[in-house]
Amino acid sequence: MTMLIGVAAAILLSLYLSAELARRRTGGAGYALDDDPDLPKPFGYKMAWLAIRTEDAEAVAQSLGLQGGVASNWNSGIGTVYDDGLGASHVYLTPPVNGWTFVVGLSLPHPVGHAFVDKLTPVLLSLGTRFPEVQYFFTYPLVDFFAWARVKDGRLSRAFAVNDEGIVWNKGRISQEERALGLRLFEIRDVRERQGDAGGELVLYPTEDHVLQIAGGWSVNPTQLEKLSSADGRGMVFRAPSDWCSQRSRKRAA
Repeated sequence: MTMLIGVAAAILLSLYLSAELARRRTGGAGYALDDDPDLPKPFGYKMAWLAIRTEDAEAVAQSLGLQGGVASNWNSGIGTVYDDGLGASHVYLTPPVNGWTFVVGLSLPHPVGHAFVDKLTPVLLSLGTRFPEVQYFFTYPLVDFFAWARVKDGRLSRAFAVNDEGIVWNKGRISQEERALGLRLFEIRDVRERQGDAGGELVLYPTEDHVLQIAGGWSVNPTQLEKLSSADGRGMVFRAPSDWCSQRSRKRAA
């Protein structure tokens, strides 16, 4: 009997260790991650990301409070954040490219409006105390949500976000790259001073390509990564911190 109990315990321990090893390899999500270094993979469409001017990815993870990451190459990392199930709760910390390190994922905090707590600005400013430049981009055409922000030398120099309700974030001076796009941004998504079918002036809102053009002017257009680097690399997939989730403002709720 004692021998049978010992065998059973050994089997259970073996099963536990196998499950634990699998959990660590997949980030606890049941998703196989390949960590063989590979070339950069493009991203940007229907996505959010931080661009941080540094080659110290470990310092970025520490600054963001990212823990328990799983090594992943570009293909698996970008695949994770675009996955329908995993994308809402994971981010991919990339290897550096041309002096920039990216944190990619829809689970990043966003400027979702005045009725919600601003969780993005503190993250950007916190990173700005450690790195010379930090940028944020978000493009999601399905809900007409487009945003960009820039922190230089610890100061929020520009921040803009618009969704289907109008402009929800607008700080700092319009950058040269924004002006070059010829956008006209107003509070009302319609025609200004319209007089019949031929009158008025169209209000032009950003598109996904506009966001990517601004990213390219400020740092790197991530859809062009394959053309910018031929170096193999691997990053880390992390579960996004729970305090990044949107939260209604108590003042608004009251």
